[in-house]
Amino acid sequence: MRKKTVAITGGAGFIGSHLCDRLIAAGFKVVCMDNFITGAMDNIIHLLKDKNFCLLKHNVTRYIKIEGKVDYVLHLASLASPEDYLLYPIQTLKVGSLGTHNALGLAKEKKARFLLTSTSEVYGDPLVHPQRESYWGHVNCVGVRGCYDESKRFAEAITMAYHRVHAVDTRIVRIFNTYGPRMRVHDGRVVPNFIDQALHGKPLSVYGKGTQTRSFCYIDDLVEGIIRLMQVGYALPVNLGNPDEFTIMELARLILSLARSESKIIYKPLPEDDPRQRQPDIALARQKLKWSPSIPLKTGLSKTIAWFRQNL
Repeated sequence: MRKKTVAITGGAGFIGSHLCDRLIAAGFKVVCMDNFITGAMDNIIHLLKDKNFCLLKHNVTRYIKIEGKVDYVLHLASLASPEDYLLYPIQTLKVGSLGTHNALGLAKEKKARFLLTSTSEVYGDPLVHPQRESYWGHVNCVGVRGCYDESKRFAEAITMAYHRVHAVDTRIVRIFNTYGPRMRVHDGRVVPNFIDQALHGKPLSVYGKGTQTRSFCYIDDLVEGIIRLMQVGYALPVNLGNPDEFTIMELARLILSLARSESKIIYKPLPEDDPRQRQPDIALARQKLKWSPSIPLKTGLSKTIAWFRQNL
């Protein structure tokens, strides 16, 4: 029987590389596309000799060509961290618009199922808590974070347009804060920032008073949810994340404890348009996917800290 082929844009990134591992282990062939602006060869180097893995160095804002049958297109290419999209706002907008257009074109050509990894940032600084998929969001489209938020909102819109006009079989996942091994140290996200600072004895930088909340999902749980969404018949957005809500201050203290660090906590001004609350309503994922996260924050952070100790 022919192995099904999955094309993954951004496949050398944090989430993409874990998906490559999981799909190959599940018996798929994987075509990994990445231009390595934020992806890393170290994330996939162990797969290069696998006969079911193919790496294409490619910028998805340009036309995508893949020979042969493709059954699934998973569009993960994105500059997803604040450090990246504040440094590369135009590239962020282009990968969300042109990149999504090209990935959808590939899915249409190959008659493949398409999955877009969107983000909880489409909700902006939410006025509804927790955030459910029916909430339209509260986004500052001309603020400094607008390049990322609006690129993903556009990506969702064009995905649904291809679904309705061209009958492309589409899926949309809205990913909430996810963490785990292979995160880049200096990507501006709170978990790697705190772990790096704690392991090096540097003060942990808490923005504002640390009362803003986030919900942290371990990478293995997220990958399981994405794979389940690949295989069900539901085209509208689905939240994937951990509904357990923590303040940034609680996260900082937990990381200090798990890392056995004596670092202090310092306070810095809150970044512009930083969301005050972030918590997914995952009732739809529970219903449609029979999915909910199983890895507690303490367990996931312990695994992540151990990986950072080995790789810093």
